[in-house]
Amino acid sequence: MSLIVQKYGGTSVSTPQRIKKVARHILETQRTPHSVVAVVSAMSGATNSLIQLAREITGYPTGREMDALLATGEQVATALTAMAINAIGGNAVPLTGWQAGIVTDSIHTRARIYDILPHNQIHEYLQRDTIVIIAGFQGQTPSGQITTLGRGGSDLTAIAISSALKADNCEIYTDVDGVFTCDPRIVSEAQKIGVISYDELLEMASSGSKVMQSRSVEFAKKFNVPFEVRSSLNNNRGTIVKEETAGMEDVVVRGISIEKNQAKVTICQVPDCPGSASHIFHTLAATNIVVDIIIQNVSVAGTTDISFTMNKEDLEKIGPALESAASSIGAGKIVKHDGIAKLSVVGIGMRSHSGVAAKLFESLSQGSINIQMISTSEIKIAVIIDEELAAKAACLVHSAFNLEKN
Repeated sequence: MSLIVQKYGGTSVSTPQRIKKVARHILETQRTPHSVVAVVSAMSGATNSLIQLAREITGYPTGREMDALLATGEQVATALTAMAINAIGGNAVPLTGWQAGIVTDSIHTRARIYDILPHNQIHEYLQRDTIVIIAGFQGQTPSGQITTLGRGGSDLTAIAISSALKADNCEIYTDVDGVFTCDPRIVSEAQKIGVISYDELLEMASSGSKVMQSRSVEFAKKFNVPFEVRSSLNNNRGTIVKEETAGMEDVVVRGISIEKNQAKVTICQVPDCPGSASHIFHTLAATNIVVDIIIQNVSVAGTTDISFTMNKEDLEKIGPALESAASSIGAGKIVKHDGIAKLSVVGIGMRSHSGVAAKLFESLSQGSINIQMISTSEIKIAVIIDEELAAKAACLVHSAFNLEKN
């Protein structure tokens, strides 16, 4: 009997009625027949409510306690989903992330999976035709501390469990029909993509697409776990995500991503000598801050300016550490700007087609949209623009590449 792993996001289990609908869908899948493992996120809004509760207690909750608190959201949804299945004649058992064998490092609130050791009890449950419901988003360190995997971590749980159990299929259920050429809420003409490569979705996810957590796509690529992104609200086919195949490069640009809530930091008059950049970014790494685009200007009179982008929420965290680092190397002032967004065009066809950058820049120019920073990779071009112009820019670029005809 084949094994299917299904993941249900927060909107899919946001109400008792939707949990009951998910329970019926899981039970129908088992009766196809298949063995089923379901990974469940916290009910929509539950994680934010827990974060708010913590902030009402203290303005500086520690990571260890936050993880212990936030992990309860998924546990509630997991227990309710198992109850719903059992209430309609099925046989389901809920497991926490650590009961399912998810072992992580000790970086609280954004832990990385260190190992996956699914206990024999999972196989025993499946052999007894029991549906296993696993709490997503969480794991445990080797020393036994509860950890969480960061926003969207249930995606990573599902992919990891699929890999460990060698599942025949992995289905990611969400509130949209699949992966689109752009966010349909921003570009009304956006089209659903039938098939997309790991690399393309990874670039889109890391550039603002909210359909999948980028680390989950990275994990799927590393362990070659094909999966399908589809809606839990209907029976439509979704988007297949898999390894690149011949013919995929015929599509030059697969999609566009917009990432808002970005900030830009510029360190002025950095000494143009070996070790300066290393010292700055080692300081940022020590605070677990993730930076994105990095640009260093041409040296003038022995100094240069270094600019980088990051999530706006991390802007306050870096203040003291960055000022200390800049001072220690003799750099000048630090300038911070928020209110910016990153627009990215992605497609593996860019490897073998020219003119993508020219068309992108031309479309933005026609809309009088200024480009502040530019970053490129083999299959992506990203630009930093004013956040208030992000929607306009997305529509212009989407039309320029005829993605409405995808």
